[in-house]
Amino acid sequence: MERHELMRLLAGDDAASKAALAALVDGGEYVVTEDWIISSEVHARVLTKRLPSMRRRGVETLEVERAVQILGERAQPILCGIVRDSDGSWLFRFFLTEDGGALVACIGMRRPDKRPS
Repeated sequence: MERHELMRLLAGDDAASKAALAALVDGGEYVVTEDWIISSEVHARVLTKRLPSMRRRGVETLEVERAVQILGERAQPILCGIVRDSDGSWLFRFFLTEDGGALVACIGMRRPDKRPS
């Protein structure tokens, strides 16, 4: 997927997709796993299990609860990918429709050791 295509898809109204888009505009790296399609329900279950651990470790998150709800209700195959901002402090995971034509959800996670002082 070309950068400009992903930028168009991330032009959503939630905090995580806005931040992922800003990271892309700023030169962040990205990967779309077009050969790895998994049910949205599986992603919802994984995120649900990982969220308590992320909180215990002090990982700042964006839109995880919202994504769990959206992915859990969708029950369809999806593509996923990541955007890493230029300094490596934020990682965004995005979920696209199986054909890659629309954004389903996006989450952000800030590394605990990369918080601003």
